[in-house]
Amino acid sequence: MNKKLIHTTFGALIVSFSACDKKVNASAEIDESKVKQAEERDAKTGKFPNITFASQEHDFGTINEGDLAEHVYTFTNTGETELLIIDVKPSCGCTVPEFTKEPIASNGTGEIKIIFDSNGKAGEVNKTVTVVANTKEGQHELKFKAKVNPKK
Repeated sequence: MNKKLIHTTFGALIVSFSACDKKVNASAEIDESKVKQAEERDAKTGKFPNITFASQEHDFGTINEGDLAEHVYTFTNTGETELLIIDVKPSCGCTVPEFTKEPIASNGTGEIKIIFDSNGKAGEVNKTVTVVANTKEGQHELKFKAKVNPKK
């Protein structure tokens, strides 16, 4: 087997695994003691934060395979206590999330940005992103779709 091909393949695998680690590290920045404090406070008072999204679905329309498509979901804490986004979990490795990590006061706002890599995703694409927060429900689903034109 060609050494150049082996090195290229090995390099691509390293980049792929590095990209996967990147999304895991985002939740590592959350201060677990703050999450625990918020859970205890909310359980005692019976009051919880509430996350209200401007929209929970997005349509990228038609894009070309290989494009990076970005969208920002905005939300408001419509509850009575601080909202903490604990994690944002995409349904596949083709999507990288970035999100507000600081506590969000009542009536405060935050953002969840997703970057969808359409490489290898030709055709109709429907994906989800699960938001884990200290709300009573605990999880909230965001959706996006696209029609991806194949590479020529």
